[in-house]
Amino acid sequence: MEVVKPVKRNILLNPGPATTTDTVKYAQVVPDICPREKEFVEIMDEVRRALVRVVHGDPAEYTAVLFTGSGTIIQDVLVNSLVPENKKICIVNNGAYAARMAEIAQYYRITCVDLKFPATGRPDLKVVRDTLEKDKDIAVVGAVHHETGTGVLNPVRAMGQIAHDNGCIFVVDTISTYGLLPIDIAQENIDFCMSSAQKGLAGMTGVSWTVGKIEEIVKSKAYPPRSYYCNLYMQYDFFERVGEMHFTPPVQTIYALRQAIQEYWQEGEQVRWERLTQCWEAIHQGLHEIGLESVIDKGIQGHLVVTVKAPQDDKFDFFKLHDYCYERGFTIYPGKMFGLETFRLCNLGQISRKDIEDFFVVAKEAFKAMGYALPLNQ
Repeated sequence: MEVVKPVKRNILLNPGPATTTDTVKYAQVVPDICPREKEFVEIMDEVRRALVRVVHGDPAEYTAVLFTGSGTIIQDVLVNSLVPENKKICIVNNGAYAARMAEIAQYYRITCVDLKFPATGRPDLKVVRDTLEKDKDIAVVGAVHHETGTGVLNPVRAMGQIAHDNGCIFVVDTISTYGLLPIDIAQENIDFCMSSAQKGLAGMTGVSWTVGKIEEIVKSKAYPPRSYYCNLYMQYDFFERVGEMHFTPPVQTIYALRQAIQEYWQEGEQVRWERLTQCWEAIHQGLHEIGLESVIDKGIQGHLVVTVKAPQDDKFDFFKLHDYCYERGFTIYPGKMFGLETFRLCNLGQISRKDIEDFFVVAKEAFKAMGYALPLNQ
């Protein structure tokens, strides 16, 4: 991929979109093409097969179905499409993105068993098991692999086993782990995972997908059609018959996604995970040097998001910290926890340990500009 001119590089420490390579950016610069042309249909087929391969899915058992939109669209698709008539969905809810799935169910008037747990920890699996054993109307269990709002990594393999033991389909939001933390979809007991191009694969915003069991997609044809645009079987069937999305796809975004997938293979899944783990360790080291603490116990973090407890005094102003860093090429993000002032540092994209170390040079300057002496806990 030719890079005509390097693009100014910003380090995005927000939860998405992620920092991308110039080659991914320039992959969007292609001749105009009708997405119904054979050439583009072949690209879509290549991308679909590759997305299954990323999570080590058996192509005879799993397929990828893509939709135009951000990650929330694929939550919408799975929640509205996979619950049979007069059945329920159970959401294992310990964070904002699981709560979003429960909210989607409410909008579609799907009966939802919303199992709420503290956002600072993992769910109680005994409660999950007892709930499914007692309520046989639950047909689908939904959970989040890695809660991007906090950084908690949930035990999806164990949850999936509980779901399967009780005859339920297991649907997992892997939006912030897919392409980052190595996943074997079958070993993790996942029937449907989901992701979005602007996250772990470090592509461009505008396309999201599920990798799921073909058998269950076909079954869903008989379920109540709750959405026209976001219907899983309809989209799958159109891919199988025509090779394309039912409606106009984000053409240039697909070219960028194909390039991002190629770069994923070039780096290697384990090498990528090790690189991002080094970034995560550098975040904790930098926080220690400033005197800040993470809210979530380090032992249950997913190595991709650190929620930072902000100083509890009048000198701290998140927007001053953000703006100071932003002006110097680094983007940070506010917290997503109610009742506690926090901010998040995320390492989801094409960044390195040195990028994190450079960020903390700037962050320390920002704290000093707000009137702090460092470290804060001296």
